Amino acid sequence: MVSIDPTGVLDVAGSKLFPLGISNPPPLGGKTSDGKDAFKELASGGVNFLRLGRQLWSPVDATRAAEVKQVTDVMDVAHPLGMLGWFWLGSTPNYAVAANKTLLPKLVAAVKDHPGLGAWKGIDEPNNPKEAPSSRTPAPGMVAAFNALKGLDPGHPLVVTHEPISPASALMGYRAACDITGADIYPVSYPPGTHANTSNHDISVVGDITSKLKQVAGPKPVWMTLQIAWSGVTPSPGKPNIPRFPTLLEERFMVYQAIVHGARGLFFFGGNLTQVMRPIDARTGWNWTFWNLVLKPLLLELTSPSVQPALLAPESAAKVTASASDIDVTTRQTAEFLYVLAVRCGGSTSRVSFTGLPKRRDGKPIGGGEVLFEYQQVPPTSPPDPTKQAFRPVGVSGGGFRDWFGPHDTHVYRFQL
Repeated sequence: MVSIDPTGVLDVAGSKLFPLGISNPPPLGGKTSDGKDAFKELASGGVNFLRLGRQLWSPVDATRAAEVKQVTDVMDVAHPLGMLGWFWLGSTPNYAVAANKTLLPKLVAAVKDHPGLGAWKGIDEPNNPKEAPSSRTPAPGMVAAFNALKGLDPGHPLVVTHEPISPASALMGYRAACDITGADIYPVSYPPGTHANTSNHDISVVGDITSKLKQVAGPKPVWMTLQIAWSGVTPSPGKPNIPRFPTLLEERFMVYQAIVHGARGLFFFGGNLTQVMRPIDARTGWNWTFWNLVLKPLLLELTSPSVQPALLAPESAAKVTASASDIDVTTRQTAEFLYVLAVRCGGSTSRVSFTGLPKRRDGKPIGGGEVLFEYQQVPPTSPPDPTKQAFRPVGVSGGGFRDWFGPHDTHVYRFQL
């Protein structure tokens, strides 16, 4: 049984889960570029979801059964490792097409009881303005299919992912067609920012698109799909695109900015695009260089005992604000800690003041905090002693604190209550 927690994250058999997924995963039975088991490596690095499935499902029962088995074979391996399947139903969740009224129930029945199923993926980018109007999927048929799906399987949520171009007004009708919504956004390219088609060509467009989808979602959660690689950086006839990948600094900024703007799940797309991989990775079918340099360190941070509680926690009533207009900030609160997540969208470097910290539970003022995943030695020693590292402290006075921010910097603060 998978449901949506009141905070917007998932509740999986009584445990909260912030989805951190891969779209699409390595081949089943695959190896990393240094010979490790691919799925074990993803799981050990913090991945808990895999996008699976296909765009088109056969209407022929025997053929479709073989197609489904290809996916459930993956879930058979992934689930014992702690990874759930985000199962793509392809074009079937559209009851404007009469055949889908037979096909969707058969497809759902074949998969819904698998213990490795985490969520359904609905029609992808149903309103994409880059597609001809005849290729788009209007909301009413999807709403009808969604209502039928909830009767077929009330135990798993359905997610509809949009493109980043449509205005919120054009997507509002799809709110009733899903439990969770979101969008994909891939801003790192030459030239930059072409995917979103907005005036903001900076990677901070991730926050813009997340906020737009929060508006579309209303009370429902948002999952954002972020960039490993995408079709805009792959070579094509007459368009010799130059591969470009986010750096760790850029990916970390995009991840935390999406969270600050309300994302309650994150997926990473394009690790399977062999056209832009190093040869050693292309032979494995997945971009392990990007994994080792960028994604694994980031996911290990997000799933760490220090940061993960902030991802699962509800918004805090305390409203912490920054003195700089290009700082995005949000607060989360658990029984023990107040978390302040802050990212700098602009290109300047300055010391920023924050105000609005609440008092501790005993009524006393907060005296100080720490910046997670930024370290110092306590006390400093020569030579350095790695066993005496601690998170960097930050002082608090009068319910506020100050800290330095550079371009696209991200700081995650924790204050004991």
